[in-house]
Amino acid sequence: MPDFQNRVAIVTGASSGIGEATARRFAEAGASVVVADVDADGGEGTVADIEDAGGEARFVQTDVSDPDDVDAMVETATDAYGRLDFAFNNAGIEGDNEPLADQPLDNFEQVIDVNLKGVFQAMRAEIPAMLADGEGAIVNTASIAGQVGFPNISPYTASKFGVIGLTKTAALEYSGEGLRVNAVCPGVIETPMVAGSDQETIDQAVAATPMGRLGQPREIGDPVVWLCSDEASFVTGEAMVVDGGYVSQ
Repeated sequence: MPDFQNRVAIVTGASSGIGEATARRFAEAGASVVVADVDADGGEGTVADIEDAGGEARFVQTDVSDPDDVDAMVETATDAYGRLDFAFNNAGIEGDNEPLADQPLDNFEQVIDVNLKGVFQAMRAEIPAMLADGEGAIVNTASIAGQVGFPNISPYTASKFGVIGLTKTAALEYSGEGLRVNAVCPGVIETPMVAGSDQETIDQAVAATPMGRLGQPREIGDPVVWLCSDEASFVTGEAMVVDGGYVSQ
């Protein structure tokens, strides 16, 4: 397990699912965690669970599509803990499931605002705070839908391909300044987002996954924490696929 004592991490979308599991994982490694989400009850619940386990965390209500909220999120970290070392930009939405020509424009705009613009705004705020201490590590949540096309979720797929592009570009821009930027590309993970799908869709996803099951949130949290650790010190610009073999077919 990495030793993140005296280190500070931000996790967005941390009220449930992958974000919650990763926030807990950072705390288990010793980091102080800023839990960010639009869902105040869920976010406060994540903080309470971390504190009950002996960790340090605080919640800040954050809509990542709002630049003022994002700035306040980073300020919460630096004001409370004096630094920022890691960020997991994970907040995201799926949006409507429709063929491209039937996609409402407002749905496309909302998905892009949260999933892509939100990651851009988060990195824009996080990078200066990290460079103030000379180094840092960022992981962005992309998806297997950022690796291959998926019918009926064109806004989501476009946003996740975009996240990988932002990740690789930022990695090139800041690799000489002690900052590493990577992405993680989850497959179908057992989260509230997936639980909202009908059972037939879930069964199809399991059948299409060579390992024959849904992934668990912690199975994404562990790679994220590893990417932020010194064990991954020569890894930047990578889009790590964690999908039970889905895109290898």
